[in-house]
Amino acid sequence: MKLYPFPQAPLEKAIAQRMMTLPEPHRQWFAERWAQKPYKKSFMQYKAMPLITLLAKGKNWTDEEFNSELAAWDAKFYDAEAEVLRPLIESDGLIQLMQKNMPQERLQALLLKINTDRHE
Repeated sequence: MKLYPFPQAPLEKAIAQRMMTLPEPHRQWFAERWAQKPYKKSFMQYKAMPLITLLAKGKNWTDEEFNSELAAWDAKFYDAEAEVLRPLIESDGLIQLMQKNMPQERLQALLLKINTDRHE
């Protein structure tokens, strides 16, 4: 997936802000990992930025393109990660304009992805 060139700093800031509102034990789990540079880089590259790309470009893709890119997004999520990413799909202020005109069924598909593709 060719990632959408969304500025990484505002996304990191939004994730850090969301982390502060997470319920325990998710906040502690995510904060410990977010403080580690390799985890932070991996989370941004393989989980957050692909989600932003799907939100930004997904509304203009055909159903086949969207479903193909969603299927190709090979990420597994921990509970805390899903808690951090869910607001990005559910109209968090940072990317509300990206979600404008996004078909509701595609938003639901993204939510389903982060809610069901879990680490064992």
